[in-house]
Order: sequence, then structure tokens, then C-alpha cells
Amino acid sequence: MPDSDAILDTVRRYWGFDTLRPMQAEAITAGLARRDALVVLPTGGGKSLCYQVPPAVTGRTDVVVSPLIALMKDQVDGLRACGYPAAALNSGMELDDLRQVERGMTEDQYRLVFVAPERLLTPRFLDWLARSGVRDFAIDEAHCISHWGHDFRPEYRQLAELKARVPGASLRAYTATATERVRADIAAQLQLDDPLVLVGVFDRPNLTYRVVRRVDTSQQVLEILRRHADQAGIVYCLSRRETEDLADWLAAQGLKAAHYHAGMDAGARRKTQEAFAEERLDIVVATVAFGMGIDRSDVRCVIHAGLPKSVEHYQQESGRAGRDGLEAECVLLYSPADVMRLEHLMERSAAESGALEGVTAAARELLRHMQRLAGGLACRHRSLSEYFGQDYPRDNCGACDVCLDEVEGIADATVTAQKILSCVARAGEGFGIMHIVDILVGAETERIRQWNHDRLSTYKLLGDTPRKVVTTMVHQLLDQRLIDRTPGERPVLKLNQASWAVLRGQRAVQLVQPKRAPVAKTRFDQDSWDGVDKGLFEQLRQLRRELADARGVPPYIIFGDATLRELARVRPASSAGFAAIRGVGQKKLDDLGPAFLAQIRSYCDAHGLSLGQ
Repeated sequence: MPDSDAILDTVRRYWGFDTLRPMQAEAITAGLARRDALVVLPTGGGKSLCYQVPPAVTGRTDVVVSPLIALMKDQVDGLRACGYPAAALNSGMELDDLRQVERGMTEDQYRLVFVAPERLLTPRFLDWLARSGVRDFAIDEAHCISHWGHDFRPEYRQLAELKARVPGASLRAYTATATERVRADIAAQLQLDDPLVLVGVFDRPNLTYRVVRRVDTSQQVLEILRRHADQAGIVYCLSRRETEDLADWLAAQGLKAAHYHAGMDAGARRKTQEAFAEERLDIVVATVAFGMGIDRSDVRCVIHAGLPKSVEHYQQESGRAGRDGLEAECVLLYSPADVMRLEHLMERSAAESGALEGVTAAARELLRHMQRLAGGLACRHRSLSEYFGQDYPRDNCGACDVCLDEVEGIADATVTAQKILSCVARAGEGFGIMHIVDILVGAETERIRQWNHDRLSTYKLLGDTPRKVVTTMVHQLLDQRLIDRTPGERPVLKLNQASWAVLRGQRAVQLVQPKRAPVAKTRFDQDSWDGVDKGLFEQLRQLRRELADARGVPPYIIFGDATLRELARVRPASSAGFAAIRGVGQKKLDDLGPAFLAQIRSYCDAHGLSLGQ
């Protein structure tokens, strides 16, 4: 079996890396040994390299099962830009092109071929694989196999057929997010034989997490995005209509924003996706249909304008920020109303699709975990790590709203909670949140007069508190299960045993509010820009965009932001100095080195800066 020198030589030649990240060496070694494996590395953790290196070292052809055409295209473009022989087989290709790739596989022209599960599992393709000599398969986005996962796809459950139809097949599954239960289900469904299981550290220290009570979605989203002006961002919404309305509103405010959802025709989706990838668009407002097919590494901000369906969804979607390892911000705008809305959507979807009750129950359980995460007040990095079964080593992460001291407890929270619960009791437990809030703030509405609620002792009891603040406090009581809300189209508030314990003074309550605006910088911002000439960085970004346009590829295919920042920090003067930058492989050195070295030299001459080596 090839030694570590051969592995590093390959990594250096194609990708310009001198070292491997944690667990990459073990995963690559498993691939070289053709051992079944399950590899869980967080987004940005380098899992793709784990299945790209073995066939390049050994000279064999491996098949990668990938769920989206856009994802395949990005990966193939990126590999070819590094000089790596790769191709894809998908339904978007002409028949002649499909046949050409199949011939190329037979003639050993490729090291990796990306295939959708639907095509892979056709009898014709399985028969062809059995004759072709291909024996090694990488299953990307493997969480799709498990109904306990967050993107369950039935066709993925059939991939064990490879073991039966391809003699001697070895399978390695890769995903960014999987709890222990999901990992066990993946291994069982794929019939992995004594698999090596590698689980990386889930924490992403370069991400700053914030959970903010949603009071005015559009304005809150705008405020967050303006902290990242002219940088890439993704905003996730719960419905297609919301993506369209918010994207239009953001565009009217002068932002380069567009919407994306599964209801658009394929051409329109592709147009938005390509504009974002090519940096002609800064902001995409999308449903969860967007993201898995995007490999753009310089997303500096991910906003959830509604509650994700699971912690796994949140980890994966927020993980699309900062994939280059540089600082990024993830903000969840949260309202407990999202929980009921998502439950209703789950029930409707189950009724329409005939989903098994076990799948629906699993979805409800995942949602409950997400609700607890959003409503909690523990360190966000710690909460995410512990959800995935890992200890968190720091007392203060320095990168979440809790640890940055951006939230504080409300004085006399128990008394305030008693006022709210008393209002529900006196109104008769037949009213929704908005009506209870109207009573508490002393609103003069026809409904209040109709029910004589202006005569209640709790009328205007919180009249000095802004309506939005009172609303968020009611939602916090719901999160803490100190009050219940009925299901259905018109939910009403109901007291429970915990409510009465609070009213009797037997239970204390904690309510929180924002303490101050988010801090402008964290330690990760400071470190990643240390020594970087920002003017040179911007000129290199412009050069990257021009070269990408000329070659018809997204800019990140040329170089990622981390590489550009390092170039603007080191300012290399020679090919040898350029080759020493992480992310510069041999082909990129030959193809791109002269243009970037000339730009660096020109900028330094104009600004009186010294050059490096």
C-alpha cells in the first residue's frame, strides 16, 4: 500500500496542501486499503479530499454517489482546475456525452466519476459496473440514507444493492452531520462490512452563532446583512412566498439579492445559482432547496429567518458559512410560532405522501431538539457539540451571543411571568397570544371591548413595556413549557401545572432580552486579517473574478479567499514563493502564477511595499 509520502505528494501536486487535517489521513488510508468506512467530518472539514486522494494515488477509477447535478458540476470543475481527471454522469447530459464518459471509464481516463443514485441503480448501469472493473464507491451526503437524518431520500436506501450486484465492492460513506443513531442506521442500510468509523470534531470555531427573537424579519435581516456589506450571504426562509417577498424587499434596499426555491423552473434556479457562484449576486434568499449544490467557500453570513426542522439541518445550513475557515456569522431569527407551523407542514406532507408514521415521529422528535436549542441560553458552540455527542473543551467560546454577553436576564422575571399567566387565567384561556398581549399593554381594540377585557385587573398591567417585548416574553414562557398552546388553525393559550406552580410562587422564571448590539469583531476576525493588506486583497479578488469569467468557472474554483488573504499577507515575488502558499498546486502555479505575481508586484510598486520571497 502506498506510504504517507505518496499521499502527501499527491495532495501537494493537485491541491497545494503540505499537511492533512485531523482524520483525513485515516480516511484516505481506509480508501487505499479498500476498507468499508463511515466518515463524518463537519462542513469545511475536508471530507471530499478523503475520497479524491485514494484513486489518484493508486491510479484506479472510483465512483462517487452525489445527490445533485449542481454539486457534481462544481466538484468536477474544481478538480479539473487542479489538473485532476474527473467526470460526471447525470440526466442533464446529452447521450453522446454520457457514452463518452462511459468509454473514458473503460479506458481508465478518470480517477473519479460522479453519479446520481437514480442513474447508478438502473439495471443497465449496474450491469455495466459489474463488467467495468470499478469496485470502489464513495457515498457523499450519506445522511440521506437514514430516516433519522435530515434529508432522507428513499433512493439512497437502495445503495446496498451495490454490494449484491458488484463483486468485491467496497463502500465508504461521507457526511457532515450525523448523530450516533444516524451513523448506526447508515452503516446498517449500506451493509458496511466491519467499517472504520471516523467522527471529526463538529465544532466550527470560526463561526459566530446568535439566536435573536424575531420581531421584524425584514429589518432584522437587513441589519445583519449590512454587517457583511458586499460579501456573500444566504438567508433561509420557511416558504417559497417568503423567499420571493424578502428578496424583492432587500433588492429594493440596494442589495444584490435574489430568491431561490424548488417551485421555480430549472432555468431560473440555475440562473440564480450561477449568479451567486460567479459573485454577480451577493445574497440568496432561499428555502432549504438551496445550498447543498453550492460549493462557494466565502459565504460570510447565514441567516435563518425561521426555525430549521432539526439541529442537523441547522448544523449543515449554517455550516455553509465560512467553509474556507475564515470568520463568518450565523444568526437564527426565532419565534416559537415556527414550531406549530412546521408541525402543521409535517402533518400535511405526511398525509399527502403517505409517509410512514415512524418517519413522521422521527421528524417531530428532531424538531423538538431544535426548539430546545433555539430556546436555550447555554453556549451555542457547546450546545451543538453536545447534541452530536461531543464534549466542548472551552468555558467561554468567545463566538456566540451568550458568551459574548449580548443577552441578559430581565429584572423581576418571575413577577412579570406571573402577570402574563394571570392575564391568561382571568381572560378565560380561550384567546391567542396577540389578544393576551393587547390586554397586557392596554390596547383599545374592538375585541377587548367586546369581551370587557378592559375591565380586567391585568388590563394595561405591562403598559410601560413595548408590545414586541411583551410578545417575546410570552414566547419564552412557551419555550420553557410554562404555558401551553393548542394545535390547529387558531391556537389559544392554556395554563398547565407548571403555570400554576409559577402563579403560586413555587417556581422561579428566567426571561432574557438583548443586552446590546452584536460586537463588531471577534477574535477570529482579528486573527484572519492579521498582516493582510486589504487593498491588495481586493485587487486579487478582482483579478480572480476576471480570470474566472474568462474560463467560465466560479471565482472560488480559481482560489479561495483564504489563499488570497495569504497572498496579500506574504506578497510572494517568485514562483517558489507562490508555490509555498496553501492552496496552490502545480497546475494552478503554472496556469495562474504569472498573472497573480504580476498583480502583486504592480500593487507593491505603486504603494511602496516590499515583496516577500
